[in-house]
Amino acid sequence: MTTSNINWKKNTALFLTSQTLSLFGTMLVQWAIMWHIVLETQSGTMMTLYVAVAILPTFFTSLFGGVWADRYNKKLLINLADGSIAFVSLIIALSLFAGHDSFILLLIASMMRALGQGIQQPAVNALIPIIVPKAKLLKINGINSSIQSGIFLLSPALAASLMSFAPLQTLFLIDVVTAALAITTLHYFVKVRHETKEKSAEKTSHFAELMSGLRYIKSHRFLLLMMIFSAIFTIFVSPLAILTPLLTTRNFGPELWLLSAIEITFAGGMILGGFLVGIWCFRNKIFAIGMACAVAGLISIVLGVWTSMIPYLVLMVIGGIAAPYFNAPSMTLLQEKVKPNYIGRVLSVFVMLDSLAMPFGMLAFGPLADKIDINYIFIGTGVVMLVLGGLYFVVKAFRNPKINH
Repeated sequence: MTTSNINWKKNTALFLTSQTLSLFGTMLVQWAIMWHIVLETQSGTMMTLYVAVAILPTFFTSLFGGVWADRYNKKLLINLADGSIAFVSLIIALSLFAGHDSFILLLIASMMRALGQGIQQPAVNALIPIIVPKAKLLKINGINSSIQSGIFLLSPALAASLMSFAPLQTLFLIDVVTAALAITTLHYFVKVRHETKEKSAEKTSHFAELMSGLRYIKSHRFLLLMMIFSAIFTIFVSPLAILTPLLTTRNFGPELWLLSAIEITFAGGMILGGFLVGIWCFRNKIFAIGMACAVAGLISIVLGVWTSMIPYLVLMVIGGIAAPYFNAPSMTLLQEKVKPNYIGRVLSVFVMLDSLAMPFGMLAFGPLADKIDINYIFIGTGVVMLVLGGLYFVVKAFRNPKINH
């Protein structure tokens, strides 16, 4: 199937629809689990354990996910991963209906989702530059960011509402239904043109292909520094990304509407930011990334010293607007500049680093939040992000990002 035979706009819309359905069910369940843990324990250590099992397993499946995305049918990989996660949701729902309710069961559910994400996410990100023209990648990544943000906006409020009158297993069943719709849409309606594979791809082991991907990254200074800087940012943004519910409960009280408010305002800002990226972004994508990193740092610092609720929510909106200006340009740069036969492996390394960086940050900052004032953690990590944002403007490799194929 050639590019000329495919209506890329319709095709992309169908693909984004399928992944929106998939993400909605996943986030609905994840927020329900998170709310349950936060409200029942109010513990930084339990939050750390949750984040570890919800993110860290992605590292292990990403070791294979990127290689498979380069080697095999990406649509099939996405649907197999989505279907496996839905099957686990069904099993958990049945267990809950049978009366087997425990934190361990919920942590297992989060862990299995993370394992599936390690396969699904690299394949999704690697498929986008195949179905979307290169000139439209930033716009589509921005729109996709807005869609995801809309889900982040809706899912916490909807999860909280459903939890008030429906048992937890109902949310797991909703995930099963949305996954079935997503799989059907992707399989039958999204068209993907034929991909040219390296002739040696089927003759090498998975480990050899993974190592070739790592060598590819190492051989390009820009790419290597992008990975390192992103990992550092992810470590130090972890309190801002994960511990804001804990900061809120300690500063304002354990009210469910307060927890929903901070997530809704942040996600609302992300929706606006994603659409702004789709309409307009800095010509220099590195400039956008550096600015977004610095803004995140400033917001984290101010949250650590300002304990008035209304300004707090305003800052969450601003932070939400800034987030797509970090994520969308970063992903677009990788999709534009990485050789197509390496895109899956490079993106899987990106996922692997994120899956390690966030739990690594939480392993440090989560337990620390039970021993010192959490506001100090937000101030300290904010300073680091502010400095990191400045480095994007002065490091030589970022001034003229190139990858020589």
